[in-house]
Amino acid sequence: MKAAIIGATGYGGAELIRILQRHPYVSIHSVHATNLIGESLKNYYPHMQTFIEKNIEEVNIEKIAQEVDVVFMATPSGVARDMAESFLIKGVKVIDLSGDFRIKNSDVYTQWYGINHAEKKLVNRAVYGLTEWVKEDLENVNFIANPGCFPTSILLGLAPVIKSELIDLNSIIIDAKTGVSGAGKGLSQATHYSETNDNFKAYKVNEHQHTPEIEEIIKEWDERLNYVTFTPHLAPMTRGIMSTMYMTATKKVTEDQLIEMYKEMYKDDYFIRIRNQGEYPTTKDVSGSNFCDISITYDERTNRITIISVIDNLVKGASGQAVQNMNKMLGFEEEAGIDFMPLFP
Repeated sequence: MKAAIIGATGYGGAELIRILQRHPYVSIHSVHATNLIGESLKNYYPHMQTFIEKNIEEVNIEKIAQEVDVVFMATPSGVARDMAESFLIKGVKVIDLSGDFRIKNSDVYTQWYGINHAEKKLVNRAVYGLTEWVKEDLENVNFIANPGCFPTSILLGLAPVIKSELIDLNSIIIDAKTGVSGAGKGLSQATHYSETNDNFKAYKVNEHQHTPEIEEIIKEWDERLNYVTFTPHLAPMTRGIMSTMYMTATKKVTEDQLIEMYKEMYKDDYFIRIRNQGEYPTTKDVSGSNFCDISITYDERTNRITIISVIDNLVKGASGQAVQNMNKMLGFEEEAGIDFMPLFP
């Protein structure tokens, strides 16, 4: 199988290249961007030399569609909105890593993203690719909206207690921290070294664009949800997300029961690792990998459940999950090409 990567010069695109260059069944046919056309990829990313010999090409939809089986769109919001349908019409599978097709409600999308949504029929065609919880058979799907990095960590952590109806849905409070690579390669004062080093700060409080994505998926699981409280923080690290979630239990439960429930629900999911009682994951435990590590605790005094979920924002939160979805779309084993051990230290 042959793949094209559009947006190859961004962090998400670079991570797709790192993963796909060792994939057993899929080759990188071409890499594309809107700048540096004709430039050797290894000159832009010196760490890729000896692994890949590709020049950056312009985005020619006709040419790409004739030559590849699947297109990854690691692009800013608004690009896939205007480009995805042209590939789909030509029979090419599309995996979009931007936020263009994650939210089904057009008014909500415009409110939170500040740009117009894609056509409704195209939005409805995209399957939300939270891989472990996708209802559809992905072998019959040709268009995936890859989840955001925060929602991936948060929804994987929350799904078992929501689906088991163990919590007061409207009591959910999410405190999440991310590494600076989550902001992408664009330059800004907020991600300047002197602003982030030896510093820790909340941002986009009550207005982060991943909020409606989280709420929309939870409402699909249980329509009684009204809202969640979500506050993201920028941590002085390159990679990683830690989501700490607090909620009130509505049924009598013990910590042992919660842990066993999570282990049972995720027993067939290679990339979900549930910690034993008293063990709490760190971002280093999953760095550079497609794993999501989760711990669950229960405080009898307050009747509150606390869930801690960690991922690498560029892998399980973006490119790794995209390849995981591709594997299922193309009928390969789910962990093909992404079953590598986390980096440590």
